[in-house]
Amino acid sequence: MHHFFVEPSQIQGNHIFIDGPDVNHIRNVLRMNPGEEVNVTDGTGEKVYRCAIAAIGEEKVELNIMWAQEKGMELPSKIYLFQGLPKSDKMELIIQKAVELGVYEIIPMATARAVVKLDQKKAAAKVKRWQAISESAAKQSKRLLIPEVKEPVKFSEALKLASDLDVRLIPYELAEGMDGTRRIIQSVKPGQSVAVFIGPEGGFEEAEVELAKEAGFQAITLGRRILRTETAGMTVLSILMYQLEEN
Repeated sequence: MHHFFVEPSQIQGNHIFIDGPDVNHIRNVLRMNPGEEVNVTDGTGEKVYRCAIAAIGEEKVELNIMWAQEKGMELPSKIYLFQGLPKSDKMELIIQKAVELGVYEIIPMATARAVVKLDQKKAAAKVKRWQAISESAAKQSKRLLIPEVKEPVKFSEALKLASDLDVRLIPYELAEGMDGTRRIIQSVKPGQSVAVFIGPEGGFEEAEVELAKEAGFQAITLGRRILRTETAGMTVLSILMYQLEEN
């Protein structure tokens, strides 16, 4: 079942009107016809609408709402992934999988050991690309909202952004004790907001971890093996999803 996102203003009574690039995708890529069914959400995380295509125009597609499913597909907690900027195209993979695993927002982060340095112009282009990946992953995984990918921030700014969140986690290769990690993860309750800090290749510097601890973060271990930056975030998000997923 194909999945599309619209703005609330595009939902009018029992009808939804799709415009923009999705019209071309429906007409010329998917080659859909009136009568075929699609899922639509308004990006608020509240409802998913099952619709039947009523008409396909050159600039607009009209849908008839068949029924609406209330929220419940999203995780009951908002998880914010603060990702140290990785090399190559790893960020694209990280965003795709983080969205599939239920992340609420992704904040790229410049850290001491991050090799990638983005100026303002490059950062804007990257964020546009990353946001498109987030939208595509949200459609594929039937999310009710599209997680936002923020502009990259410095480590110190990231600490400030996370200061109001309920739970703050920083996986660190020198942290010890899986019992402690289990206890911390199991203490996370539905409804709590969660910050997850992931270092780039080479991890965090010890001074950064100490600053995070002073800011209320809890250092956790992910086991005896050293995980790549693109694996560490997925691991934490998977564990949190298992912990928070409602029946």
